[in-house]
Amino acid sequence: MAEASVVSKDLLFELGTEELPPVALKRLSEALEREFVGGLDDAGLSHGEVTAYCAPRRLALLVRDCATSQPDREMERRGPAVAAAFDGNGAPTKAAEGFARSCGTTVDQLDRVETDKGAWLVYQVHQAGQPAAELLPGIAENALNRLPIPKRMRWGDSDAQFVRPVHWLLFLHGEQVVPCTLLDAEAGNQTYGHRFHHPQAITVFNPADYADVLNDLGKVIAHFPTRREKIRNQVEALATELGGVADLDDDLLDEVTALNEWPVPVGGTFEERFLEVPQEALVATMKGNQKYFPVFDASGRLLNRFITIANIDSAQPELIREGNERVIRPRLADAMFFWQQDGKRRLSDHIAGLHHVVFQKDLGSMFEKSERVAALAEYIADGIGGDRVLARRAGELSRCDLMTEMVFEFPEMQGIMGRYQAQRDGEPDELASAMDEFYMPRFSGDRLPQTRTGIAISLAEKLDTLVGIFGIGMKPTGDKDPFALRRAALGALRIMREHSLTLDLRKLLGLAEEQLRDKLKEPATTDSVYGFMLDRLKGIYADEGTAHDVFEAVAAIKPASVADFEQRVRAVSEFRSMPQAEALAAANKRISNILRKNDSPVPDTVDESLFEDDAERALAERVQQVSAQVAPMAGNADYTAILKTLSQLRDPVDRFFDDVMVMADDAAVRGNRLALLRSLADEFLRVADVSLLQA
Repeated sequence: MAEASVVSKDLLFELGTEELPPVALKRLSEALEREFVGGLDDAGLSHGEVTAYCAPRRLALLVRDCATSQPDREMERRGPAVAAAFDGNGAPTKAAEGFARSCGTTVDQLDRVETDKGAWLVYQVHQAGQPAAELLPGIAENALNRLPIPKRMRWGDSDAQFVRPVHWLLFLHGEQVVPCTLLDAEAGNQTYGHRFHHPQAITVFNPADYADVLNDLGKVIAHFPTRREKIRNQVEALATELGGVADLDDDLLDEVTALNEWPVPVGGTFEERFLEVPQEALVATMKGNQKYFPVFDASGRLLNRFITIANIDSAQPELIREGNERVIRPRLADAMFFWQQDGKRRLSDHIAGLHHVVFQKDLGSMFEKSERVAALAEYIADGIGGDRVLARRAGELSRCDLMTEMVFEFPEMQGIMGRYQAQRDGEPDELASAMDEFYMPRFSGDRLPQTRTGIAISLAEKLDTLVGIFGIGMKPTGDKDPFALRRAALGALRIMREHSLTLDLRKLLGLAEEQLRDKLKEPATTDSVYGFMLDRLKGIYADEGTAHDVFEAVAAIKPASVADFEQRVRAVSEFRSMPQAEALAAANKRISNILRKNDSPVPDTVDESLFEDDAERALAERVQQVSAQVAPMAGNADYTAILKTLSQLRDPVDRFFDDVMVMADDAAVRGNRLALLRSLADEFLRVADVSLLQA
């Protein structure tokens, strides 16, 4: 019999609420789509394209071509094995009869199935699919219950719990309402438009018309990406009219989109005198407090202009503009007050106050930390061609801006305020830049410090924190990393790697540990931090596509600097692609195994008089020649050239292992051959342990 065709209709689900949390709106919408669609799939309700809608007062889904019922299914229940289902006379056992009763039939109506483990009784049953109308309420309820809402609340005398009060529920499958009550809202075919432009109910007859009906009649752009793009275009166009370029920060754009159903751009101004304040503080208050888009000129200087998005198409937009200008004025005045108050003191005047600020109870005050950072930065600056005196002073001043009124009010200004204050104090330009660079990189992919002084204090700060926190036994565990040590390690590695710094990382960690000696509790802190950073470096290389065995081959010899590590990785990666690499890697692995299993002392030098075979003489001669060639290359850290030169050893190495028995009976001969192999391995170890390379 031909299978019946699947009947499908468009499905529309909308939950109407009070204004949802703007920062959570996208996350709630994505979760609703994921959970609802997952429920449809689990129930076997086939469907087409799914479109999610979300606006301040609604979460909605349009599911195209959703099946009106589950497909019928042929179910098979397996019972006891045939051997256990019948006795020696062929009569059914209690096991067979009990299984038949549970299926609502008799033993003679059961089928048998053959498997590789024998024959079994089975019962074939036809299960009709349930109507979608019976399944959809449960799917929707489960999806709502699984939304990422940290704290659900109740309102009035209702027992329903959600992130905001629920006012309506629109639930259509085709033209039919899906009968149910969710969160105390009874399903219907009505939605509601804009709170002011069209607060009345709007009947939706066809799910596919949802977005157009809301847009044309309700004055609501329900589709988040469409609304977001409209706001972007509006802001860009208005900024051009105002003679500038808007700061279209993605997070702010998302938040503003989540705050508005019917966006209308409004431009505003503020007094030019406020531009005396560092523009980052003005931008912070405009974006953070007021959700305004700041406007800049072509050179990146802030203009006394801003753009806000009104959630209403007002007949008197000038009133909205004036209201927003009136609201922003006192906030800008506060920022100016803090800036002027901070100007009455120099950065260095705050050093004494750092004595009273605790960095970490076991590691002392911010003053002590600044002193440690200053000393380590001085050493680093000396090693990278920087000004050690400037680096020490920068380290001492690095945390002083934490004591300013501006940073207290705008925490995101730390470092930035230090730069402005240092400039106001008349400090050297490099020191002023270093105050900001001290915190770089602030996040993954952020820019790095560029001045030598900034590099020195930023690196010193991160290494001191890593050693200190590890040394008191508070290293990261699982997803817990309260001191952001993973970020500190990645930042330090990026600085050293991308600036090609030839600093000895283990030595720097040792110096940091020495400064903290009287405060640390954990043994071998330097080793622990070095291993932790090596793991982070491994992740960096893995993300870039470097083969795991290449990294391990280089890591095995513990290069002193990250820059040196980088050069070796590049060389080994190139060597690995050479035709000789596989054979030489295998040979080195064989040598490594032979030397590891040998219990006898191996001579320091090779004695040519003990050679008994032409193959060992030839190998020794080639190793000597190659060693002389690569010695100057090693001095120049030309690792690629070293490995290319060593690749010439393939043929004599292959011949040696074909013709020579290393573990000869004569102890002197055996020791001499082991010495030859060790000298060969040592040449490769100038670059990496190639025995770890995989075929």
